[in-house]
Amino acid sequence: MARVASGRTTAATAAGDEPVPQRLLSVATRLFAEQGYELTSVQQIVDAAGVTKGAMYHYFGSKDDLLYEIYARVLRVQHARMESAAAADSPVQERLHAVAADVVATTAANLDDTKIFFRSMHLLHPDKQAEVRAERRRYHERVCALIEEGQRAGVFRADKSPDLVVDFFFGAVHHLGTWFRQDGELTGQDVGEQFADLLLASLRP
Repeated sequence: MARVASGRTTAATAAGDEPVPQRLLSVATRLFAEQGYELTSVQQIVDAAGVTKGAMYHYFGSKDDLLYEIYARVLRVQHARMESAAAADSPVQERLHAVAADVVATTAANLDDTKIFFRSMHLLHPDKQAEVRAERRRYHERVCALIEEGQRAGVFRADKSPDLVVDFFFGAVHHLGTWFRQDGELTGQDVGEQFADLLLASLRP
């Protein structure tokens, strides 16, 4: 199980250096992107990070844990931001728009992490795959709940299944890695706003 440290600098941080867990994640992300998860060894990761295997295993129990944490850290940010937006004191249309725009923008901002993970998720231990699916399902259900709230209030059309709407939307989000470029004409925020506009337009009565 990953044991990622946070907070103030400790002995795990050399002067002026990135904390060891974050350094390992940064190096693993780069190596997985360059040569693939399967072809990257633990020895290559620790050599590139400038730490020992013992130091790595203090924070991550396996290479699996590194791959899992690369994506889990993005999910944690997205969940926290979603809950904040969903709980705001504003009309449900505005809350759903904020949630939808943010998940697109944060996915675009962490595109390497999400691309690496989805390319290699099938290589994770089944227990970790189940954890990821459960986390993603909770996100899905929270967005569905916003749509259902809007349907009950009469501001969203009631003839469409919230599950199907959310599946359709997230299908487009997960497709970002095939075309979005950080140096492209549209920023992640631009794409997020447009995706959210399209989602809301599809739900208008």
